[in-house]
Amino acid sequence: MKNYVVQLLGWSQEDTDKLTGEHKKWAVMVIGPIGSGKGTQAELLAERFGFFNFETSKIIEEKIKNAETTDEVMMREKNNWETGILNTPELVKQWVLEKIEELHKQGSGIVFSGSPRTLEEAEAELPVLESLFGKENIKVINLQLDEHRSIERNSTRRICKKNRHPIPNFPQFQNITTCPRDGSELVTRELDTPEVIKVRYQEYLNRTTPVLDFLNQRGYKIIEINGDQFIEKVFSDILEKLDD
Repeated sequence: MKNYVVQLLGWSQEDTDKLTGEHKKWAVMVIGPIGSGKGTQAELLAERFGFFNFETSKIIEEKIKNAETTDEVMMREKNNWETGILNTPELVKQWVLEKIEELHKQGSGIVFSGSPRTLEEAEAELPVLESLFGKENIKVINLQLDEHRSIERNSTRRICKKNRHPIPNFPQFQNITTCPRDGSELVTRELDTPEVIKVRYQEYLNRTTPVLDFLNQRGYKIIEINGDQFIEKVFSDILEKLDD
């Protein structure tokens, strides 16, 4: 199947194949509220540079869906997940660190879609990432989007059933019924209701924005990007500022 970056942005395959050893060492954090395009931009960056697209939400979802109903802790986590409340940082931290170390051993660059989500996670993850990748190879992107647009975007978004690829609201994708990446059925997530989205947006403000303050204090330059633009413009802005 045609490369997603090629299909979406009209680049040549040769453009997407121009990778460097330097880029392969990067760990890129894409942070932003629900609906800001974290998943889409992480997907594009992963394709562009050959990185692993690290979706914390996907790891959490798999853990919860595979949990035993007799496990009281995981049933509590499932209830939080279904109502839009962030899961317990200590558990998420454990799952994330395990995966980070696994990927580093494989020599893979990483794009984090929405991680770290809390200050507790950031305090645990940053020292590990700095040790494995080097501070200079950790990039932080903040996608900005207000609450009204977050609700508007997420109430209508679709993902593919098999691998949860986000489907952009582009004219060329509006009438399709199967995923252009893996051919699976397109679905609307049960969590994407206005009520749950409002809770998740407030959770982002209360629990994720302190992560940006923490990163600033640790000496990181936050790449600020207006997320309320066409996907290709957001991606272009990210690429331009990544090498600044």
